Amino acid sequence: MKDAFGLPQSLLVLGGTSEIALATARRLIARRTRTVWLAGRPSPTLEQSAADLRALGAAVHTVAFDALDPESHEAVLGKVFAEGDVDMVLLAFGVLGDQARDEREPLNAVRVAQTNYTGAVSASLVSAGTLQSQGHGSLVVLSSVAGERARRANFIYGSSKAGLDAFTQGLGDALHGTGVHVMVVRPGFVRSKMTNGLEEAPLATTPEAVATAIEVGLRRRSETVWVPGALRVVMSALRHAPRALFRRLPL
Repeated sequence: MKDAFGLPQSLLVLGGTSEIALATARRLIARRTRTVWLAGRPSPTLEQSAADLRALGAAVHTVAFDALDPESHEAVLGKVFAEGDVDMVLLAFGVLGDQARDEREPLNAVRVAQTNYTGAVSASLVSAGTLQSQGHGSLVVLSSVAGERARRANFIYGSSKAGLDAFTQGLGDALHGTGVHVMVVRPGFVRSKMTNGLEEAPLATTPEAVATAIEVGLRRRSETVWVPGALRVVMSALRHAPRALFRRLPL
C-alpha cells in the first residue's frame, strides 16, 4: 500500500529501459518502494537495469512486454497483478521517430502512432481496470509538451502524444472517486539517449528532474505535472498564438 504521502511500496514500469522511468524507480526505492517490475522487450539492457535497481535494495523482476502487441497486454500484465497489489503503474514507453524519414515512409509514422498512442491506450486501460478493482493505486503517464500543439519539426510524434494526453485526462475523469489517482507528466526536452544528437531546446531538463517532479506530484496527488514548471506558462502562450505567427516561430 502507498504511505500517507502517496509513495508506492510496489511499482510496475511499462517501458523498463526508459531513463526517466529508471530515475523515478531509483528515487522511489530510496524513499519506500520495495518491489519493482520492469516490463519491456527482453534485452541485456532490461536485465542490467533490473540488476542496477536490485543493488539499491529492491526486489526487481523483468517482464516481457511489447507495446506493439496489445492483444497480449491483458495476459502479460495480468500475471504481474496476480502477484499482489500494485501501488503504482508508470507508463514510460514511447518512440521519438525521425520526422523527415517518417514523412517519406508512412509505415514508420504509423509505428510511432501505434507505440505512443495505441499501445499506451491498451496498457493504460488494462492497468486502470486492475487498479480500480484494488480500490487504490496511481497510474502515471509520461506525455510531452510536444503534444500541446503540433509543430512542423515533430508533428508526427507530437500528435501521438496529444492523443495520449487527451486520453489520459479523460481516463482520470472516469476514475475520479474510485481511489485511483491518474497523473499526466509533461516534460519538455529531456537530455537522454532518446534525444542524443538533437539540438537542445530551451528549458531542457534531465531524467532526474522529471523523477523529482513525479515524486512531488505523487505526494500532492497532482493531476498534471509540467517539467520544468515554467513550461506551463510558455506552452499556454504558444497554444493561443495565431497559426500564421506560430508557423514563423523558430520551433
